[in-house]
Amino acid sequence: MNLHGKDIKIFSANSNPKVAHEIAKELGLPIGKSDVTVFSDGEISVSIHESVRGSDVFVIQSTSAPVNRNLMELLLMIDAFKRASAGRITAVIPYFGYARQDRKAKARDPISAKLVADLITTAGADRVLTMDLHAPQLQGFFNIPVDHLLGVPILLPYYNEKFKDSKEDLVIVSPDLGSVTRARNFASRIEAPLAIIDKRRQRANVSEVMNIIGSVEGKRVILVDDMVDTAGSLCNAAKAIIEKGGAREVYACATHGVLSGPAVERIAESPIKELVFLDTIQLPEEKKLDKIKQFPVAPVFAEAIERIYLDKPVSPLFI
Repeated sequence: MNLHGKDIKIFSANSNPKVAHEIAKELGLPIGKSDVTVFSDGEISVSIHESVRGSDVFVIQSTSAPVNRNLMELLLMIDAFKRASAGRITAVIPYFGYARQDRKAKARDPISAKLVADLITTAGADRVLTMDLHAPQLQGFFNIPVDHLLGVPILLPYYNEKFKDSKEDLVIVSPDLGSVTRARNFASRIEAPLAIIDKRRQRANVSEVMNIIGSVEGKRVILVDDMVDTAGSLCNAAKAIIEKGGAREVYACATHGVLSGPAVERIAESPIKELVFLDTIQLPEEKKLDKIKQFPVAPVFAEAIERIYLDKPVSPLFI
């Protein structure tokens, strides 16, 4: 395997072409010429229309809904580049699907995240570049290097500016115990106290808020999470913070806006004043609300790609 290819080439499949084009623009490069389509029987067809021999190829594809199709597109593109003698192949996965299936929750469960990691490696990827894995230990599921970017450095400047004159009234809240580390990091960097929602999940995508650990009475609250799926946990937490905790206002932010099922309706009816996502997942028009904002990840991914190509450390992007 080469340390890096002779030049950088950026390719995109179909899950988030907008981010791919923005990353290429940041790097001053064109998007590689390729087509990812579907045959009449439903099989995916990949055609690469330019030479990649010896090149450092970056394939940009979030494995968001439709998850299985987007994952298969990524695998087939990686395989195509491997067979076309690319010098090095990096799978750039802004949102990594299947990340929540990282352990056996009950008897006879698969560990799907490990299988997906193996599939990406077997397809021919030499490294992975992703952002805010649901469980950071997923990096250990791969036998190739994984560069794990964080969304907090993108979100922080916005909130530092928004609440620069009222930080004494600000409290950062983790919507569950699993997000405490992320929320604590956010709280320490914005210099605000931390509170935690203690909840009990009865079954998948259904949760019940139990207690609020910490004081939020009369405060402006920012709920911090890695993703919002059906928005049940987030909206229940926001409701509890207002009704049980006595908070004045609730804001929320997360890296990934999955927004499946009744998520949009729940967010619209919730007391959340504003919800901020990064654009790791492309939001269709029907899921856009006035209270939802999206910030671009392209500048961070572009810098990471440049650093990977030049064999420079990616860690400065975490600061």
